[in-house]
Amino acid sequence: MESLASNKYAETNQPKNWSETISYDTWEIFKVMSEMVEGFEKLARIGPCVSIFGSARTGEHSRYYKLTEEIAYLLTKAGFGIITGGGPGIMEAANKGAHFAGGKSVGLNINLPSEQNPNPFIDRTKLLNFNYFYVRKTMFMRYSMGFVAMPGGFGTLDELMEAITLIQTHKMVHFPIVLVVKQYWEGLMTWMKETVLAEQNIHVEDLDIFKVVDTAEEVVNVITGFYKTYALKPNF
Repeated sequence: MESLASNKYAETNQPKNWSETISYDTWEIFKVMSEMVEGFEKLARIGPCVSIFGSARTGEHSRYYKLTEEIAYLLTKAGFGIITGGGPGIMEAANKGAHFAGGKSVGLNINLPSEQNPNPFIDRTKLLNFNYFYVRKTMFMRYSMGFVAMPGGFGTLDELMEAITLIQTHKMVHFPIVLVVKQYWEGLMTWMKETVLAEQNIHVEDLDIFKVVDTAEEVVNVITGFYKTYALKPNF
């Protein structure tokens, strides 16, 4: 039995030649295009939204979960839809806040080997499923009028740095980025100032791309205050 399994693994894991690689990449393009088109068509109709990111591992009794729910609720009442990664934890809390505020609750779910199931607070007509992280990330960047980073891990850092980099390099129009819970982000802020800035790898004004706050009210004030000065417009 073990020998059969080993043989099967060997058969399906043979190195591809160049011709096979090119053929695979060509079909991959069509899959990516399909996800792009579906995302553009659905999200373009939803209107101004704020993306909220954070850990999928945060439990519903966590203060971060409750704070996220409050932030999403207040942002929804301020006229924004809420976009999340569609999963549990912080994502669920954000969709829950939007749902109970009677607003638009969007979920951009990612298909993973461990299978991330969409949370129950996403509007069924506003749930999209993606196979490719980079396509999903494009949707977040393109259709967000604001970005809220709650405590999270590598995925949250990935999205946060993507947004900061696109704004810093003028590849995307400036929009408000808010990091929530000062104590959680304190180490990152210290490292940016004392190491990255000190080594002249960023400019001091780059640190103004984002704000660090503690309360739901501060998040809403940063985002709504920004759009009292600047018009809502596409990010690309």
